[in-house]
Amino acid sequence: MFYEIARGLVNFVFHIWFHITVMGKGNIPKAKGGYIIASNHVSNNDPPMVGIVFKGKYTFMAKDELFHLNPIFTWLIKKLGAFPVKRGSKDTKAIDSALESLNHGRIFVIFPEGTRSKTGELGKPKSGVSLIAARAKVPVVPVFVKYGRKKIRQNVLVSIGEPIPAENFDVDYTDKHAIRKVSEEIMGRISELKESAPDVY
Repeated sequence: MFYEIARGLVNFVFHIWFHITVMGKGNIPKAKGGYIIASNHVSNNDPPMVGIVFKGKYTFMAKDELFHLNPIFTWLIKKLGAFPVKRGSKDTKAIDSALESLNHGRIFVIFPEGTRSKTGELGKPKSGVSLIAARAKVPVVPVFVKYGRKKIRQNVLVSIGEPIPAENFDVDYTDKHAIRKVSEEIMGRISELKESAPDVY
């Protein structure tokens, strides 16, 4: 109940703060969970921005530092589906949490670059998204988010690509070369969305 109320509130607020245009709505899976959303990362608003476009319950990784700010904030982000990840290390616990959420029919949102881009350009993907995709054997939906200049009701584009089928991730997740190829495929799909995205002012 809390999750649905919080989601509705975020949806309401974001549609007041932003003018959101969604491209590729037909690519949104009919299932309300059990797949991965892989998006570029340019703003702290990205997780809820992506979240209000898709229907279903979400989980997502958030940097470990956010869980030590204050107890109320920690409680809130956990209720909204966040779990901690220690950046710069092989956090197997975070990967296990992602796999568990997918097994429970949730949508897992991840930003393959691992950190926000300050220039808007795409960075190199980390191995986390490919490891999870290869172990979970679930589809991955590529997403590209683009913001216009800051103003009242800032323009935002959310472009959704065709889901990458689970069969593409049927690789040995202990094979570093295979995992790198999976990461490159996912980021390549996001890059294609970026190249075809219209200007946002």
